[in-house]
Amino acid sequence: MFQSSVFNYVDVLDKAMDASWLRNEAISNNISNATTPGYKRQDVAFESVLKRAMGSRRYEPTDFKVAKALNKSLRPRVYTEYESLSYRLDKNNEDIETENVMLAANQLKYQGLFDSMKQEFTNLQAVMK
Repeated sequence: MFQSSVFNYVDVLDKAMDASWLRNEAISNNISNATTPGYKRQDVAFESVLKRAMGSRRYEPTDFKVAKALNKSLRPRVYTEYESLSYRLDKNNEDIETENVMLAANQLKYQGLFDSMKQEFTNLQAVMK
């Protein structure tokens, strides 16, 4: 059996897609609560978790960083933004236009991750032929 790090990349892409899906749900929830008094917007932390897990050593190979990141807990975390300003009288801290832009950007990110995952499997098929 040969050893390859391609499945490490697939696993990281899978976790990133899960995080993007979770972010989509959080943004949709934000949009549906845009008029709820006192509602505080939610978001998902994943990119910072992945960056921390991969480390910041400059001359370390990416394959090693990805493998190291998988050994750590790469779970997206939903958090509520209490600190952001509530510029509305009802203490709601979200802006519907911003949420719509973030939803569109997240959908593009998800599609890019999906395309990357598909390309990894296409590469595997080509190698196996």
